[in-house]
Amino acid sequence: MNVFVFPGQGSQFPGMGKELYSNSKSAKELFDKADQILGFSLSKIMFEGTDEDLKKTKVTQPAIFVHSIAKLQEQDPKIKPDFVAGHSLGEFSALVANKTIKFEDGLKLVSARANAMQKACENNHGSMAAILGLDDKTIINECEKFDKYVVAANLNCPGQVVVSGEFEAIKEICILFNNIGAKRSIQLNVSGAFHSELMNDAKKELKEFINSIEFHEPTCPIFQNVTGSGVLDKSEIKNNLIDQMVSPVKWSESVINMINLGAKNFTEIGPGKVLCGLIRKINRDVHVDSAG
Repeated sequence: MNVFVFPGQGSQFPGMGKELYSNSKSAKELFDKADQILGFSLSKIMFEGTDEDLKKTKVTQPAIFVHSIAKLQEQDPKIKPDFVAGHSLGEFSALVANKTIKFEDGLKLVSARANAMQKACENNHGSMAAILGLDDKTIINECEKFDKYVVAANLNCPGQVVVSGEFEAIKEICILFNNIGAKRSIQLNVSGAFHSELMNDAKKELKEFINSIEFHEPTCPIFQNVTGSGVLDKSEIKNNLIDQMVSPVKWSESVINMINLGAKNFTEIGPGKVLCGLIRKINRDVHVDSAG
């Protein structure tokens, strides 16, 4: 069984998509259409912008989404996914892959999500950190006991959890995790506390916008971050996308559940190879490839 997986924020890089644009007519059309929908030249920022330009949430998210769909178009049309999944933002790319939403609507959604998150970041000074070498349960328990607001935001693979919360709280809890045996605690270069209650305002904005978008019957299940399990119901998919803003990304659980249902071949579609690395750490017996 084949799985298409799509990366989220953090996989961007300067020059992303430039080669695709030059070599593929369908990719060029897609990038041009994206610029038209957004009302600014996303492609120019992707092809010529600096690392700092690309780190702005309102640019990063549409850039990764468009790059992922351009790469999806290049896949062999005879190879259809049995399951799809995406890490955080990647869920929107996955929903284009299983025909739940059209590219145009997906881009509008991603742009609305990015702008809502940018505003929430400006209103609530938050941060995130990757904790390496501790088990999920220990990290979750320590977050719950901590006297400032911190939550386990991304349960990525054994030995890698990303925590999210108030800026000072993240700095302090990194010291705590290092003291109780973490190999490393790395504060991430992000503008806010994603997948935490500090994104509540963004969740409300996304909920209003998402109801204006037409969702179709999926061609295969999407394994969503909020539940870690496969979903085919349109209403459930919508609700999970909204809840995802303030809920943890259950990536490890999603991958394990797909493998238990017979998934053997995983293809990461989009910039970078982050998910390939995570999937290999979750299960070394499956075949993992990148179309990035």
